[in-house]
Amino acid sequence: MKFTQLFALSTILVTAGYAQKASIGVPLPGEAVQAGSNITVEIDRPNSLTPSTEVGIGIGFLSCVDFNSSACPSPSEVLGSILYSGPFNPQYTNVSSSKPPHQNFTVTIPSTAKSGPAQIAVTHSSLVGAGPFPFNEVFNITVNVA
Repeated sequence: MKFTQLFALSTILVTAGYAQKASIGVPLPGEAVQAGSNITVEIDRPNSLTPSTEVGIGIGFLSCVDFNSSACPSPSEVLGSILYSGPFNPQYTNVSSSKPPHQNFTVTIPSTAKSGPAQIAVTHSSLVGAGPFPFNEVFNITVNVA
C-alpha cells in the first residue's frame, strides 16, 4: 500500500472516530449536586454519516476531595462509584430540534459524597464503520457537591 493510501485510510478512520464522540449535556460543568439525590445525566452523541453500533456506556462518580489536591485523577485511570453501566441508545426527541441524539439516565449521587468538587465520568464504546472498528472514549465534567 502506498504511503498516500495509508495516510488517507488513517485520516478517514480518525475522522470517523471523532464524529462518534459523545459528551455530557446535563449536568453542566460546575453545577451543584446534593449527596444522596437523584440527578439526570444526559449523554449526547452527534449524528454522523459514518455508520455505528453502540456497545454501551458506564457512568461513574468520584469525589475529588479524597485526593491530596483539589483535582480528580484522570477518568481514564479511575471512574469511581459506578452509577450506571449498560446499553446506550441515543435518540432525537421532539423537545428541541437543536438537540443532538441523546439519552437521559437518572442516577443517584452517593450519600457518602463529601462536599466539594467531584467528577462525573463516562466511558463510551461503539463499533464504527463498515469494518467495523472499535471506538472507545472516556470523558468527564466537574460538579460541586453542596
